Amino acid sequence: MVQTVGVVGAGTMGVGIGYVFAASGCEVTVVDRDPQQISQAQVVIAEQTQKAAHRGKLDNTTAAALSARISWGADIDELPTHLDLAVEAVPERVELKASVLTAVEGRDPAVLASNTSGISIGQLAAGLRTPESFLGLHFFNPVWSMPLVEIVRGHQTGQMALQVAEGAVAQIGKHKIIVTDAPGFATSRLGVAIGLEAMRMLEEEVAGAEDIDKAMELGYRHPMGPLRLTDLVGLDVRLDIATNLARAYGPRFDPPRILIDKVAAGELGRKTGRGFYIW
Repeated sequence: MVQTVGVVGAGTMGVGIGYVFAASGCEVTVVDRDPQQISQAQVVIAEQTQKAAHRGKLDNTTAAALSARISWGADIDELPTHLDLAVEAVPERVELKASVLTAVEGRDPAVLASNTSGISIGQLAAGLRTPESFLGLHFFNPVWSMPLVEIVRGHQTGQMALQVAEGAVAQIGKHKIIVTDAPGFATSRLGVAIGLEAMRMLEEEVAGAEDIDKAMELGYRHPMGPLRLTDLVGLDVRLDIATNLARAYGPRFDPPRILIDKVAAGELGRKTGRGFYIW
């Protein structure tokens, strides 16, 4: 059972990861260099705690104690040493993630994880001293609602790290799948493929966004259509993932022009108020 958890990155995914571990009783430290991001994350934590208590998902005692279990910092050096688990949750760029992971490893966590949704664990482990303690923990947005965590075992990941990860996923009440290290893993490779094809269909005027989404929701029982899901995940995030997958698998993952143009225009989905939908 993990008791101390560190999270690097207070964005959408980082705040969700911090929340679910705090809700499970862990002492959590979240660090981010952007003070505005920290302030926003604190508001999100408070709002989500209140909602969960109102819906009966948190008892009053847990809800009252949750915010006190989360400490905030501006730098990786403010993470406690010898954490049970440290999770990197910064944007999906190889160089950034690699540098953050190297710095976090310097705090000597028992297990180090990346929340990458598609970058090779072996590639990220290349600069680490203890790659046997490193793996992928791919959470889904919103973390407090989505029931799945994809555990990605790198070629050098040890059995101890895998066992800790499995226990941590169970501790926060999630289901797991375990996949071997390959670009896109299982979930991103499948999900992005559908999303990119939906964008191409929109470009080709096969149908409007709502009808394309409805086809998957009602025809294939997807809880959310691929274009609306892209808005929720973030068009910039989807573009980063698609770019990485295109490098690995070739043209079938090339980002469509509509995605590139929307990201360039700052239309990133729900977080900016406009993507494939107006929010």
